Amino acid sequence: MTSLFDPYDKSSWYFGQMSRQDATELLMGEKEGGVFLVRDSNSIHGDYVLCVREDSKVSHYIINKIQQSDHTKYRIGDQMFPDLPNLLAFYKLHYLDTTPLIRPAPRKIEKVIAKYDFDGSDQDDLPFRKGDILTVISKDEEQWWTARNTLGQVGSIPVPYVQKYDGGQHTQGCREHPPTVSTAPDLTTRRPPTNNIQQRKLPAYARVKQVRVPNAYDKTALKLEVGDVIKVTKMNINGQWEGELNGKVGHFPFTHVEFVDSETGDTTEDS
Repeated sequence: MTSLFDPYDKSSWYFGQMSRQDATELLMGEKEGGVFLVRDSNSIHGDYVLCVREDSKVSHYIINKIQQSDHTKYRIGDQMFPDLPNLLAFYKLHYLDTTPLIRPAPRKIEKVIAKYDFDGSDQDDLPFRKGDILTVISKDEEQWWTARNTLGQVGSIPVPYVQKYDGGQHTQGCREHPPTVSTAPDLTTRRPPTNNIQQRKLPAYARVKQVRVPNAYDKTALKLEVGDVIKVTKMNINGQWEGELNGKVGHFPFTHVEFVDSETGDTTEDS
């Protein structure tokens, strides 16, 4: 059967965090071989797993992310590739065990309905109005997801502003009572108050209070371990701050740190 998929369309084949069992159940629901998905490895951070429907089983092939000097390569078996799209393109034409890759597994469509108006304050945000129906593309963070509206526009949405849509809710008239400041959820989990930013003199030091393992594709994100002390150099209004840790410069979410007096000092403000 002819392979019909774009290996560079990451959103079609990358399923992010997913258990082996869930991947197996999803692919066993497909009748043809060659249906696949790529998920994060649950045992090794940064590695991936290529899950493929083959004959009467689902195979799980580990993809190791190899750092060589300034270059990153991806290894599956004895084959090495510069990136995941090249790896998938190779297996469109070559057999894994009993089949090449034919098409990505279909995603379960999840929709949400807006409970409040959201104007957005960042260029990556997706503005919406109360009652709008949005399709969830990925759940990137606990409080922020990526979604698409009915016009095909894609961006970040605040999870507290939406709720699951089952198709039976009525949207007509939903905008008659716009939310007040007191009814709309607080979004400071991502966007820190402007006055706090203005009061803090930079550079400043902050201690990590929550572990963070960044997406393997984001080379500018800092990996955080509890107790690490970051030299904060810039505090962006979108909540993604910039700083230096262990000689590496990159960005990190402000919710994962708290300021300290010095590089080894005590906490100076509440989280």
